[in-house]
Amino acid sequence: MRALIGLGANLGAPLEALRKALEEIAALEQVKLLATSSFYSTSPVDSSGPDYVNAVALVEAACSPETLLRSLQAIENAHGRVRPAGVHNAPRTLDLDLLDFGDVVMTSHFLTLPHPRMLERLFVLVPLSEICPDWQTKAGVPITTLIERVRNSDPTQHIRKLEH
Repeated sequence: MRALIGLGANLGAPLEALRKALEEIAALEQVKLLATSSFYSTSPVDSSGPDYVNAVALVEAACSPETLLRSLQAIENAHGRVRPAGVHNAPRTLDLDLLDFGDVVMTSHFLTLPHPRMLERLFVLVPLSEICPDWQTKAGVPITTLIERVRNSDPTQHIRKLEH
C-alpha cells in the first residue's frame, strides 16, 4: 500500500536528522522508499521554537498502518524524541507523521488516517505537491486548491525550499 510520511525537526541538527531518518525509513524491512520531496524551512504552526525543516516521503508499505507508525515512532525515539506530558506539539529533534495510507480511513486511540491536520499545513501540502502533484483528498479536492486555501486563510505560515 502506498503511504505518505511527513518529516520534521527544529531542534539539534534538523537537516541531518531528516537525512538520517530517510535512510532509516528506507531500511525498514516492509517499506520501500519511492520518492522524497525537497527539504523546506517552515514557521512553527501550533508549536514554538526555531523554524522547522520539513519534507514528505512516499513509500510502499507491505504492513499495516499501525505497524508502520510503530516503526516510525521507534526511529523518532532513537533520535531522542521527547513527548513532554501535557505539552502539545513541543519542539522536537524528529517528528515522523503517517499522513495517508492508501484508501484507509480510520480513527483509533493510536492512529487517525488521513492525518487530521495535514490539509491545514503548508509544511505538508507544499512538499507533498512536489512529489505527488496530482494528489487529492478522499473527497476529490486537488492539492493545488488546498494550498491556495491555506495560504489565503493563514498568512502566518511561511515556507521556503532549502538548497541541499
